Amino acid sequence: MNGILAKKLGMTQIFNEDGKRVPVTVLEAGPCEIVQVKTEEQDGYSAYKVGFEDQKESRLNKPAQGEFKKAGVAPKKFLAEFETSEGEYEVGQSYNVSTFEGAKSVSVTGVSKGRGFAGTIKRYNFSSGPRSHGTGNKRAPGSIGACSYPARVFPGQRMPGQYGNVKYLLKILKWLRLM
Repeated sequence: MNGILAKKLGMTQIFNEDGKRVPVTVLEAGPCEIVQVKTEEQDGYSAYKVGFEDQKESRLNKPAQGEFKKAGVAPKKFLAEFETSEGEYEVGQSYNVSTFEGAKSVSVTGVSKGRGFAGTIKRYNFSSGPRSHGTGNKRAPGSIGACSYPARVFPGQRMPGQYGNVKYLLKILKWLRLM
């Protein structure tokens, strides 16, 4: 297996061999159950569909309920597919983080915290305008383009908009199992 689902519990710190403080993310990884096995013949690729964290059946729609009943697995809150070429796992089988015992580094994918529609001060750390004597631009971004030539706003101009709720990938992180 080349992937596992986890939930972030928080942050802490540890000290490495040199005595330097290193920030550490604490995750609850697994146990995960195999919900479906995808094969080359049937689906065109080989992968495992994995579920994590139990969910009440009443919170699922009918197609999802049918998928879990067919697999004989309790309903799960999170689902993900991990491509693989191995054929050692079966539907309903459970695995945990001990599968990755020899790993030196990992790649982590996650979704950042969504902050909705945000202005330039919150989104890009712009400074605010003066607060006294009748100014009307306390939190406004200021000028956004040239006025006479070329008389347009250039692409990529930092402006207010959706902030957060973006998928990020961090590669080659040092992996340390504490428990």
